[in-house]
Amino acid sequence: MLEFLQQPWPWYVAGPLIGLTVPALLILGNKSFGISSSLRHICASCLPANIPFFKYNWKKEAWNLFFVFGIFLGGIITMMFFSNPNPIEVHPNLVKELAGYGITDFSNLVPTQLMNWESLFTLRGMIMMVGGGFLVGFGTRYAGGCTSGHSIMGIANLQLPSLVATIFFMIGGFLMANVLLPIILSL
Repeated sequence: MLEFLQQPWPWYVAGPLIGLTVPALLILGNKSFGISSSLRHICASCLPANIPFFKYNWKKEAWNLFFVFGIFLGGIITMMFFSNPNPIEVHPNLVKELAGYGITDFSNLVPTQLMNWESLFTLRGMIMMVGGGFLVGFGTRYAGGCTSGHSIMGIANLQLPSLVATIFFMIGGFLMANVLLPIILSL
């Protein structure tokens, strides 16, 4: 059983499990789903300030905080007990391309030459970690939600803004991976 759980799950198992989230949430009476809104709920519960953005009934959305905590706890449990002991497999063409940028260590899910404390204080590290983090945070608030909220729940609810947001998420991802990332890695 442990060996089965340590293997990557195929799309035809993981996809329907994610898809079943939508009817489960609708049956439970929730119309929204996503991770980015949980930060607002945490701030609303912890900050007694008179900030209008945080003045709402956050207790009605407390299930979302348990969901995010479950993701965090699930990640820790998976890392401790179900980690795949095999080395990470990277396509040979990608290994060759990344070697041109000085990225050769694939012992972690994210190459250590990109994500470490020393790299943070370089131009490339600042752009990727600080700039990227800011853009993700700003983008989720500006778009009114994150990819999971719009792409899974919003499209399932037939919301046109979610379809538009998802299309632009995809366009942005393609542009980042194929145009901007090679430029940033060259720095």
